[in-house]
Amino acid sequence: MNPLVQIARVTSRPAYRRLSTAKPIPSTGVCFELSEEQKALQDLARKFTREEIIPVAAQYDKSGEYPWPVVKKAWKLGLMNTHIPQHCGGLGLGVFECGLVSEAVGYGCTGIQAALFITDVGQAPVIIAGNKEQQKKYLGRLIEEPLVAAYGVTEPGCGSDVAGVKTRAEKKGDEWILNGQKMWITNGGVANWYFVLARTNPDPKCPAGKAFTGFIVERDWPGVNPGRKELNMGQRASDTRGITFEDVRIPKENVLIGEGAGFKIAMGAFDKTRPPVAAGATGLAQRALDEATNYSLQRKTFGVPIAHHQAVAFMLADMAIGVETARLAWHKAAWMVDHGQKNTVLASVAKAHASEVANKAAADAVQIFGGNGYNTEYPVEKLMRDAKIYMIYEGTSQIQRLIISRETLSKHAA
Repeated sequence: MNPLVQIARVTSRPAYRRLSTAKPIPSTGVCFELSEEQKALQDLARKFTREEIIPVAAQYDKSGEYPWPVVKKAWKLGLMNTHIPQHCGGLGLGVFECGLVSEAVGYGCTGIQAALFITDVGQAPVIIAGNKEQQKKYLGRLIEEPLVAAYGVTEPGCGSDVAGVKTRAEKKGDEWILNGQKMWITNGGVANWYFVLARTNPDPKCPAGKAFTGFIVERDWPGVNPGRKELNMGQRASDTRGITFEDVRIPKENVLIGEGAGFKIAMGAFDKTRPPVAAGATGLAQRALDEATNYSLQRKTFGVPIAHHQAVAFMLADMAIGVETARLAWHKAAWMVDHGQKNTVLASVAKAHASEVANKAAADAVQIFGGNGYNTEYPVEKLMRDAKIYMIYEGTSQIQRLIISRETLSKHAA
Protein backbone atom coordinates (compact mmCIF):
# COMPACT_ATOMS: atom_id res chain seq x y z
CA MET A 1 0.00 0.00 0.00
CA ASN A 2 1.18 3.51 -0.79
CA PRO A 3 2.63 4.91 2.48
CA LEU A 4 0.88 8.22 1.78
CA VAL A 5 -2.45 6.41 1.88
CA GLN A 6 -1.51 4.69 5.12
CA ILE A 7 -0.68 8.00 6.75
CA ALA A 8 -3.83 9.57 5.32
CA ARG A 9 -5.91 6.93 7.04
CA VAL A 10 -4.62 8.17 10.36
CA THR A 11 -6.61 11.33 9.74
CA SER A 12 -9.82 9.31 9.78
CA ARG A 13 -9.30 7.94 13.27
CA PRO A 14 -11.70 9.17 15.95
CA ALA A 15 -8.80 10.71 17.87
CA TYR A 16 -7.91 12.81 14.87
CA ARG A 17 -11.50 13.83 14.28
CA ARG A 18 -11.71 15.09 17.84
CA LEU A 19 -9.30 17.85 16.85
CA SER A 20 -12.25 19.54 15.16
CA THR A 21 -14.38 19.88 18.27
CA ALA A 22 -14.39 23.00 20.43
CA LYS A 23 -11.15 22.86 22.35
CA PRO A 24 -11.06 23.97 25.98
CA ILE A 25 -8.25 26.31 26.88
CA PRO A 26 -5.50 24.16 28.44
CA SER A 27 -4.85 24.72 32.14
CA THR A 28 -1.38 23.16 32.08
CA GLY A 29 0.42 26.11 30.58
CA VAL A 30 2.07 26.64 27.21
CA CYS A 31 2.99 23.58 25.10
CA PHE A 32 4.64 23.75 21.70
CA GLU A 33 4.49 20.02 20.97
CA LEU A 34 2.26 18.74 18.17
CA SER A 35 -0.07 15.83 18.83
CA GLU A 36 0.69 12.50 17.18
CA GLU A 37 -2.20 13.07 14.77
CA GLN A 38 -0.92 16.53 13.85
CA LYS A 39 2.54 15.09 13.26
CA ALA A 40 1.05 12.44 10.99
CA LEU A 41 -0.74 15.10 8.95
CA GLN A 42 2.40 17.24 8.75
CA ASP A 43 4.50 14.25 7.69
CA LEU A 44 1.96 13.38 5.01
CA ALA A 45 2.05 16.93 3.65
CA ARG A 46 5.84 17.05 3.69
CA LYS A 47 6.16 13.71 1.88
CA PHE A 48 3.60 14.80 -0.69
CA THR A 49 5.56 18.03 -1.23
CA ARG A 50 8.84 16.19 -1.76
CA GLU A 51 7.40 13.61 -4.13
CA GLU A 52 4.64 15.44 -5.99
CA ILE A 53 5.30 19.19 -5.86
CA ILE A 54 9.01 20.01 -5.84
CA PRO A 55 9.74 17.88 -8.96
CA VAL A 56 7.12 19.74 -11.03
CA ALA A 57 7.23 23.24 -9.48
CA ALA A 58 9.53 24.76 -12.12
CA GLN A 59 7.48 23.22 -14.92
CA TYR A 60 4.23 24.82 -13.73
CA ASP A 61 6.00 28.11 -13.07
CA LYS A 62 7.13 28.22 -16.70
CA SER A 63 3.90 27.01 -18.28
CA GLY A 64 1.49 28.88 -16.02
CA GLU A 65 -0.89 25.94 -16.25
CA TYR A 66 -3.24 25.18 -13.40
CA PRO A 67 -1.84 22.03 -11.68
CA TRP A 68 -4.95 19.86 -11.86
CA PRO A 69 -2.96 16.58 -11.60
CA VAL A 70 -1.41 17.75 -8.31
CA VAL A 71 -4.73 19.08 -7.04
CA LYS A 72 -6.44 15.75 -7.70
CA LYS A 73 -3.69 13.79 -5.91
CA ALA A 74 -3.84 16.12 -2.89
CA TRP A 75 -7.63 15.84 -2.81
CA LYS A 76 -7.47 12.05 -2.95
CA LEU A 77 -5.06 11.94 -0.01
CA GLY A 78 -7.25 14.22 2.09
CA LEU A 79 -4.80 17.13 2.19
CA MET A 80 -7.44 19.53 0.88
CA ASN A 81 -10.64 20.65 2.62
CA THR A 82 -9.46 19.47 6.04
CA HIS A 83 -11.60 22.08 7.80
CA ILE A 84 -14.94 21.25 6.12
CA PRO A 85 -17.45 20.20 8.83
CA GLN A 86 -18.06 16.54 9.50
CA HIS A 87 -21.76 16.79 8.65
CA CYS A 88 -20.65 17.67 5.09
CA GLY A 89 -18.33 14.67 4.93
CA GLY A 90 -15.15 16.52 5.94
CA LEU A 91 -12.79 16.02 8.85
CA GLY A 92 -13.77 19.30 10.44
CA LEU A 93 -10.22 20.08 11.57
CA GLY A 94 -9.03 23.43 12.83
CA VAL A 95 -7.18 26.36 11.32
CA PHE A 96 -4.02 25.12 13.02
CA GLU A 97 -4.07 21.81 11.14
CA CYS A 98 -4.75 23.64 7.89
CA GLY A 99 -1.69 25.80 8.62
CA LEU A 100 0.52 22.77 9.13
CA VAL A 101 -0.36 21.52 5.66
CA SER A 102 -0.10 25.01 4.13
CA GLU A 103 3.43 25.54 5.47
CA ALA A 104 4.59 22.12 4.29
CA VAL A 105 3.21 22.63 0.78
CA GLY A 106 4.39 26.26 0.64
CA TYR A 107 7.91 24.94 1.13
CA GLY A 108 7.63 23.19 -2.23
CA CYS A 109 5.86 25.82 -4.31
CA THR A 110 3.59 28.62 -3.16
CA GLY A 111 2.00 28.82 -6.60
CA ILE A 112 0.81 25.24 -6.27
CA GLN A 113 0.03 25.92 -2.62
CA ALA A 114 -2.30 28.72 -3.73
CA ALA A 115 -3.95 26.39 -6.24
CA LEU A 116 -4.56 23.86 -3.48
CA PHE A 117 -5.59 26.10 -0.60
CA ILE A 118 -7.00 29.42 -1.81
CA THR A 119 -10.18 27.39 -2.16
CA ASP A 120 -10.25 27.56 1.66
CA VAL A 121 -10.69 31.33 1.44
CA GLY A 122 -13.77 30.88 -0.73
CA GLN A 123 -15.11 28.23 1.62
CA ALA A 124 -14.55 30.24 4.83
CA PRO A 125 -17.66 32.48 4.51
CA VAL A 126 -19.85 29.39 3.99
CA ILE A 127 -18.27 27.66 6.98
CA ILE A 128 -18.77 30.61 9.33
CA ALA A 129 -22.11 31.90 8.00
CA GLY A 130 -23.77 29.21 5.88
CA ASN A 131 -26.76 27.24 7.13
CA LYS A 132 -26.64 23.44 7.16
CA GLU A 133 -28.31 23.15 3.77
CA GLN A 134 -25.89 25.59 2.13
CA GLN A 135 -22.92 23.87 3.72
CA LYS A 136 -24.05 20.41 2.73
CA LYS A 137 -24.69 21.46 -0.87
CA TYR A 138 -21.57 23.51 -1.56
CA LEU A 139 -18.97 22.23 0.90
CA GLY A 140 -20.14 18.66 0.46
CA ARG A 141 -19.64 19.04 -3.27
CA LEU A 142 -15.93 19.68 -2.68
CA ILE A 143 -15.66 16.48 -0.65
CA GLU A 144 -17.40 14.37 -3.30
CA GLU A 145 -15.04 15.32 -6.12
CA PRO A 146 -11.87 17.41 -6.64
CA LEU A 147 -13.40 20.85 -7.11
CA VAL A 148 -12.34 24.25 -5.80
CA ALA A 149 -14.05 27.46 -4.68
CA ALA A 150 -13.06 31.14 -4.92
CA TYR A 151 -13.46 34.34 -2.89
CA GLY A 152 -14.88 37.18 -4.98
CA VAL A 153 -14.48 40.55 -3.27
CA THR A 154 -11.63 42.51 -4.91
CA GLU A 155 -12.58 44.78 -7.83
CA PRO A 156 -10.65 46.80 -10.43
CA GLY A 157 -11.19 49.98 -8.43
CA CYS A 158 -10.95 48.61 -4.91
CA GLY A 159 -8.72 46.05 -3.29
CA SER A 160 -8.12 46.72 0.37
CA ASP A 161 -11.01 49.21 0.43
CA VAL A 162 -13.71 46.56 0.69
CA ALA A 163 -16.31 49.20 1.55
CA GLY A 164 -15.75 50.57 -1.95
CA VAL A 165 -17.18 47.48 -3.67
CA LYS A 166 -19.39 48.56 -6.59
CA THR A 167 -20.78 45.20 -7.73
CA ARG A 168 -24.52 45.40 -7.08
CA ALA A 169 -27.33 42.96 -6.46
CA GLU A 170 -30.96 44.00 -6.74
CA LYS A 171 -33.77 41.97 -5.23
CA LYS A 172 -36.57 40.98 -7.60
CA GLY A 173 -39.15 38.66 -6.10
CA ASP A 174 -37.41 35.58 -4.71
CA GLU A 175 -34.23 36.26 -6.64
CA TRP A 176 -31.33 38.68 -6.70
CA ILE A 177 -29.93 40.09 -9.95
CA LEU A 178 -26.16 40.49 -9.79
CA ASN A 179 -24.14 42.89 -11.95
CA GLY A 180 -20.55 44.00 -11.66
CA GLN A 181 -16.93 43.05 -12.05
CA LYS A 182 -14.36 41.43 -9.80
CA MET A 183 -10.61 41.41 -10.33
CA TRP A 184 -7.58 39.38 -9.19
CA ILE A 185 -9.76 36.45 -8.19
CA THR A 186 -7.61 33.41 -7.41
CA ASN A 187 -9.21 30.24 -8.85
CA GLY A 188 -11.37 32.60 -10.92
CA GLY A 189 -11.34 30.40 -14.00
CA VAL A 190 -11.33 26.98 -12.35
CA ALA A 191 -13.69 27.40 -9.37
CA ASN A 192 -16.96 25.49 -9.21
CA TRP A 193 -18.56 28.30 -7.18
CA TYR A 194 -17.71 31.68 -5.68
CA PHE A 195 -18.42 33.66 -2.55
CA VAL A 196 -19.36 37.09 -3.95
CA LEU A 197 -19.76 40.32 -1.99
CA ALA A 198 -22.15 42.83 -3.55
CA ARG A 199 -23.77 46.11 -2.52
CA THR A 200 -27.48 45.61 -1.93
CA ASN A 201 -28.28 48.99 -0.39
CA PRO A 202 -27.83 51.72 -3.04
CA ASP A 203 -27.73 54.54 -0.46
CA PRO A 204 -24.10 55.80 -0.42
CA LYS A 205 -24.57 56.90 3.19
CA CYS A 206 -25.50 53.41 4.35
CA PRO A 207 -22.73 52.05 6.63
CA ALA A 208 -20.65 49.17 5.26
CA GLY A 209 -21.96 46.87 7.99
CA LYS A 210 -25.43 47.05 6.45
CA ALA A 211 -24.81 47.89 2.79
CA PHE A 212 -23.45 44.57 1.49
CA THR A 213 -24.71 41.02 1.15
CA GLY A 214 -22.79 37.79 0.66
CA PHE A 215 -23.88 35.34 -2.03
CA ILE A 216 -22.90 31.86 -3.22
CA VAL A 217 -22.65 32.06 -7.01
CA GLU A 218 -22.16 29.03 -9.23
CA ARG A 219 -19.62 29.19 -12.05
CA ASP A 220 -21.91 27.73 -14.71
CA TRP A 221 -24.85 30.09 -14.15
CA PRO A 222 -25.74 32.30 -17.12
CA GLY A 223 -24.05 35.68 -16.96
CA VAL A 224 -20.94 34.53 -15.04
CA ASN A 225 -17.98 35.30 -17.31
CA PRO A 226 -14.37 34.75 -16.15
CA GLY A 227 -11.79 36.75 -18.10
CA ARG A 228 -8.35 35.76 -19.32
CA LYS A 229 -5.78 34.28 -16.99
CA GLU A 230 -3.47 37.01 -15.72
CA LEU A 231 0.27 36.65 -16.34
CA ASN A 232 1.72 37.40 -12.93
CA MET A 233 5.25 37.91 -11.66
CA GLY A 234 5.11 34.92 -9.35
CA GLN A 235 2.91 32.08 -8.12
CA ARG A 236 2.16 31.39 -11.77
CA ALA A 237 0.53 28.01 -11.17
CA SER A 238 -2.28 29.90 -9.48
CA ASP A 239 -5.26 30.80 -11.68
CA THR A 240 -5.96 34.53 -11.30
CA ARG A 241 -8.64 36.28 -13.38
CA GLY A 242 -11.23 38.98 -13.50
CA ILE A 243 -14.89 37.92 -13.47
CA THR A 244 -17.82 39.82 -14.95
CA PHE A 245 -21.36 39.26 -13.71
CA GLU A 246 -24.11 40.23 -16.14
CA ASP A 247 -27.69 39.91 -14.87
CA VAL A 248 -26.84 36.77 -12.92
CA ARG A 249 -29.97 35.39 -11.23
CA ILE A 250 -29.28 34.23 -7.67
CA PRO A 251 -31.97 32.36 -5.73
CA LYS A 252 -32.71 33.60 -2.22
CA GLU A 253 -31.43 30.26 -0.89
CA ASN A 254 -27.91 31.37 -1.84
CA VAL A 255 -27.82 34.40 0.45
CA LEU A 256 -25.54 33.95 3.46
CA ILE A 257 -27.32 34.81 6.76
CA GLY A 258 -29.42 37.57 5.21
CA GLU A 259 -29.45 40.91 3.48
CA GLY A 260 -26.85 43.34 4.80
CA ALA A 261 -24.65 40.77 6.56
CA GLY A 262 -22.04 40.46 3.81
CA PHE A 263 -19.39 42.85 5.07
CA LYS A 264 -19.22 41.19 8.48
CA ILE A 265 -18.97 37.76 6.86
CA ALA A 266 -16.23 38.84 4.45
CA MET A 267 -14.15 40.40 7.21
CA GLY A 268 -14.76 37.59 9.66
CA ALA A 269 -13.44 35.04 7.18
CA PHE A 270 -9.98 36.62 7.37
CA ASP A 271 -9.59 35.54 11.00
CA LYS A 272 -9.58 31.95 9.74
CA THR A 273 -7.74 32.43 6.45
CA ARG A 274 -4.86 34.74 7.34
CA PRO A 275 -3.01 32.30 9.63
CA PRO A 276 -2.73 29.60 6.92
CA VAL A 277 -1.63 32.25 4.42
CA ALA A 278 1.06 33.27 6.90
CA ALA A 279 1.96 29.59 7.20
CA GLY A 280 2.48 29.37 3.44
CA ALA A 281 4.81 32.38 3.58
CA THR A 282 6.68 30.72 6.42
CA GLY A 283 7.13 27.61 4.30
CA LEU A 284 8.63 29.73 1.51
CA ALA A 285 10.99 31.41 3.98
CA GLN A 286 12.10 28.03 5.34
CA ARG A 287 12.83 26.85 1.80
CA ALA A 288 14.89 29.99 1.13
CA LEU A 289 16.88 29.39 4.32
CA ASP A 290 17.51 25.74 3.47
CA GLU A 291 18.55 26.47 -0.12
CA ALA A 292 20.85 29.30 0.97
CA THR A 293 22.40 27.23 3.75
CA ASN A 294 23.12 24.27 1.49
CA TYR A 295 24.60 26.49 -1.21
CA SER A 296 26.75 28.43 1.27
CA LEU A 297 28.31 25.19 2.50
CA GLN A 298 29.22 24.12 -1.05
CA ARG A 299 30.32 27.39 -2.64
CA LYS A 300 33.87 28.39 -1.74
CA THR A 301 35.67 31.74 -1.83
CA PHE A 302 39.10 32.55 -0.49
CA GLY A 303 39.61 28.85 0.17
CA VAL A 304 36.63 28.24 2.49
CA PRO A 305 32.86 27.74 2.13
CA ILE A 306 31.13 31.11 2.04
CA ALA A 307 29.11 30.04 5.12
CA HIS A 308 32.33 30.54 7.09
CA HIS A 309 32.35 34.24 6.27
CA GLN A 310 30.59 36.21 8.97
CA ALA A 311 28.74 38.38 6.43
CA VAL A 312 26.99 35.30 5.05
CA ALA A 313 26.61 33.52 8.39
CA PHE A 314 24.80 36.51 9.87
CA MET A 315 22.43 36.63 6.91
CA LEU A 316 21.57 32.99 7.53
CA ALA A 317 21.08 33.74 11.23
CA ASP A 318 18.65 36.58 10.45
CA MET A 319 16.76 34.29 8.09
CA ALA A 320 16.48 31.66 10.83
CA ILE A 321 15.23 34.27 13.31
CA GLY A 322 12.56 35.33 10.85
CA VAL A 323 11.39 31.79 10.11
CA GLU A 324 11.07 30.87 13.78
CA THR A 325 9.17 34.01 14.75
CA ALA A 326 6.88 33.80 11.72
CA ARG A 327 6.03 30.22 12.62
CA LEU A 328 5.29 31.15 16.23
CA ALA A 329 3.06 34.01 15.05
CA TRP A 330 0.86 31.92 12.78
CA HIS A 331 0.75 29.10 15.36
CA LYS A 332 -0.68 31.44 18.00
CA ALA A 333 -3.13 33.15 15.64
CA ALA A 334 -4.46 29.77 14.50
CA TRP A 335 -4.59 28.39 18.04
CA MET A 336 -6.61 31.37 19.21
CA VAL A 337 -9.35 31.12 16.59
CA ASP A 338 -9.55 27.35 17.06
CA HIS A 339 -10.18 27.92 20.77
CA GLY A 340 -12.91 30.47 20.20
CA GLN A 341 -10.80 33.53 20.98
CA LYS A 342 -10.88 36.67 18.85
CA ASN A 343 -7.68 36.59 16.84
CA THR A 344 -8.15 39.50 14.42
CA VAL A 345 -5.03 41.36 15.57
CA LEU A 346 -2.87 38.25 15.89
CA ALA A 347 -4.00 37.11 12.43
CA SER A 348 -2.83 40.45 11.06
CA VAL A 349 0.43 40.22 13.00
CA ALA A 350 1.08 36.76 11.58
CA LYS A 351 0.16 37.75 8.03
CA ALA A 352 2.25 40.95 8.00
CA HIS A 353 5.27 39.43 9.72
CA ALA A 354 5.40 36.19 7.75
CA SER A 355 4.94 38.08 4.46
CA GLU A 356 7.90 40.32 5.16
CA VAL A 357 10.03 37.47 6.49
CA ALA A 358 9.37 35.54 3.27
CA ASN A 359 10.37 38.49 1.10
CA LYS A 360 13.55 39.21 3.04
CA ALA A 361 14.54 35.54 3.22
CA ALA A 362 14.04 35.08 -0.52
CA ALA A 363 15.98 38.25 -1.35
CA ASP A 364 18.82 37.26 0.98
CA ALA A 365 18.91 33.78 -0.56
CA VAL A 366 19.35 35.33 -4.00
CA GLN A 367 22.16 37.48 -2.58
CA ILE A 368 23.92 34.47 -1.08
CA PHE A 369 23.67 32.61 -4.40
CA GLY A 370 25.19 35.64 -6.12
CA GLY A 371 24.93 35.58 -9.90
CA ASN A 372 23.50 32.08 -9.77
CA GLY A 373 20.65 33.35 -7.67
CA TYR A 374 19.56 35.64 -10.49
CA ASN A 375 19.38 32.72 -12.90
CA THR A 376 16.34 30.53 -13.54
CA GLU A 377 18.45 27.36 -13.32
CA TYR A 378 18.53 27.83 -9.55
CA PRO A 379 15.41 27.77 -7.33
CA VAL A 380 15.80 30.98 -5.34
CA GLU A 381 14.86 33.48 -8.07
CA LYS A 382 11.44 31.80 -8.19
CA LEU A 383 11.14 32.10 -4.42
CA MET A 384 11.80 35.82 -4.68
CA ARG A 385 9.11 36.28 -7.35
CA ASP A 386 6.62 34.11 -5.49
CA ALA A 387 7.16 35.90 -2.17
CA LYS A 388 6.04 39.38 -3.19
CA ILE A 389 2.33 38.65 -3.48
CA TYR A 390 2.18 37.70 0.20
CA MET A 391 2.53 41.39 1.02
CA ILE A 392 -0.44 42.18 -1.22
CA TYR A 393 -3.19 39.55 -1.21
CA GLU A 394 -5.37 38.71 1.81
CA GLY A 395 -4.91 42.34 2.83
CA THR A 396 -1.74 44.32 2.15
CA SER A 397 0.94 44.76 4.79
CA GLN A 398 -0.28 48.33 5.18
CA ILE A 399 -3.83 47.16 5.89
CA GLN A 400 -2.52 44.70 8.48
CA ARG A 401 -0.72 47.58 10.20
CA LEU A 402 -3.88 49.65 10.12
CA ILE A 403 -5.75 46.86 11.91
CA ILE A 404 -2.97 46.38 14.46
CA SER A 405 -2.52 50.10 15.12
CA ARG A 406 -6.23 50.72 15.59
CA GLU A 407 -6.44 47.98 18.18
CA THR A 408 -3.32 49.20 19.95
CA LEU A 409 -4.56 52.78 20.05
CA SER A 410 -8.03 51.79 21.21
CA LYS A 411 -6.58 49.93 24.18
CA HIS A 412 -4.56 52.93 25.28
CA ALA A 413 -7.41 55.37 24.69
CA ALA A 414 -9.86 53.34 26.80
